[in-house]
Amino acid sequence: MATSAILHLYSPSLSVSFKTNKPILSETPSIFKPLSFRIKATTSIDYSTPSKSPFKNNSSTWQWKFNDNSVNIHFERFENDGSQKPSKNILMVPTISDVSTVEEWRLVAEEIVGKNGGVNWSATIVDWPGLGYSDRPKLDYNADVMEKFLVDFISAPDSPIASSASDNEYVVFGGGHAATIAVRAAKKGLVKPKAIASVAPTWAGPLPIVFGRDSSMESRYGLLRGTLRAPAVGWMMYNVLVSNEKAIQSQYKSHVYANPENVTPSIVESRYALTKQKGARYVPAAFLTGLLDPVNTREEFIELFAGLKGDIPVLVMSTASAPKRSKAEMESLRGAKGVSKFIEVPGLRIVTINSGKEQRSHVHRKQFLGSTIEGY
Repeated sequence: MATSAILHLYSPSLSVSFKTNKPILSETPSIFKPLSFRIKATTSIDYSTPSKSPFKNNSSTWQWKFNDNSVNIHFERFENDGSQKPSKNILMVPTISDVSTVEEWRLVAEEIVGKNGGVNWSATIVDWPGLGYSDRPKLDYNADVMEKFLVDFISAPDSPIASSASDNEYVVFGGGHAATIAVRAAKKGLVKPKAIASVAPTWAGPLPIVFGRDSSMESRYGLLRGTLRAPAVGWMMYNVLVSNEKAIQSQYKSHVYANPENVTPSIVESRYALTKQKGARYVPAAFLTGLLDPVNTREEFIELFAGLKGDIPVLVMSTASAPKRSKAEMESLRGAKGVSKFIEVPGLRIVTINSGKEQRSHVHRKQFLGSTIEGY
């Protein structure tokens, strides 16, 4: 189900028009959970109180120092308290999306940490600055800023995962742009995980992937970005593009859930509430217009992964029915250098959030966990 959106931005000397038959809310998966679970929808988005589980689950805040800013970063940590087994750690990073939070990885963390085996797994999930339950200051967000945040969260002396990062004893899970930013940082040698699980990796924001990146379009993107960041008109434009329930519902039905019946009013309501938080529009303004893109071409995208060959194992997970343009980019990694294993599973952008109406897939769960964790 596609929607049609026409944007007209005016200045005294410039008119900007975008037209597309696809939702322009996001070109990355809004939720990634590479396992099959049955979850109960809730009308609340207060995810700061994690669900009950048989292991220790701490929700906390870390101070990220960036230029002259001190940004409160929300994270959650899952661990088996008191286990004597050898310890291994996972860092889980949500996709870059105005409706994404640590929640999208929480059930995966619970599944992994709760595994019975010879390893004591722990998991840390972190919200990006400007998204989820982290602070949303008015920074000049771009791919370099996001990469620096990820590197700082991993390597800073006071990082919540400092102990495992110092020994490089950790695996990174990321979705969409988050996965590609992690790969870029690893290629530069800024982070050195034992492995990377790249779930539906993307590199182009919604407008660049549809309209391209020539100089005339870049000028229009700049005007749109400036408008979205403006005090009053910015909120008006953000409400048109993102912060409205119809747009969110349309996106979830056409680009997220394989079964549109799973897009319940409570899910839409909870995601809508995220877009109403103070500062909610700043990161989407950058993402929508391509400022958060870690590379500019498919060739650069493939080269990123090739740069890790022989150094860091990389699992890429794709979905069979992903939107055409995003699917093409994921497919470019099938058999590419640096990709240790490529897995495709049924579904749209996400195959693993179920509300009781989609089949649970133990095969997918076994493939993903087995390929990503066991042996690393």
